[in-house]
Amino acid sequence: MAEGKALVVIAAQVNDHNIGRIRLHRVADASADSLEPAVQQAVVTGSIVHTDGWNGYNRLKALGYYAHEVVRKNADVGDNLLPHCNRVATLLKRWLIGTHQGAVSHDHLDYYLDEYTFRFNRRASRYRGKLFYRLIQQAVVIDPVRYSDLVTHTRGPKPKTQHMEDGWVKGISQKS
Repeated sequence: MAEGKALVVIAAQVNDHNIGRIRLHRVADASADSLEPAVQQAVVTGSIVHTDGWNGYNRLKALGYYAHEVVRKNADVGDNLLPHCNRVATLLKRWLIGTHQGAVSHDHLDYYLDEYTFRFNRRASRYRGKLFYRLIQQAVVIDPVRYSDLVTHTRGPKPKTQHMEDGWVKGISQKS
């Protein structure tokens, strides 16, 4: 794994040629011990699982999945191996850069992945009121997070705002 990067398992449900629901799960490494629990959490037992042939997925059939189909065993450049997963990865990266301006903390990555999954899986919902209901429903079951826990790992000192005579607000860094 590259320095400063996180490994995320992307599970995308394929409906004909469209992406259905997704699941995103950060894993420590690409070993079978890390990948198998992520797959079990995201994919219903008895499903057909398509992978890129990585050895970490070799025991999926023994775990109760109907079939483990390797899309292509070699790593030659050419056709996109898993186009639906690659599309989700691209959209996720664009969302992180656009929404969070690239200031994504590894400590909070699981929360970003949960938020993106929530938004993606409800992107075509016709019942907008139900979206709010589900959001509140999930917020109630999650433990509260204190503000001090959120800002613990921010980059640099927090800016202190000062009002200027011309009406503009200028950021001034505090020095300890």
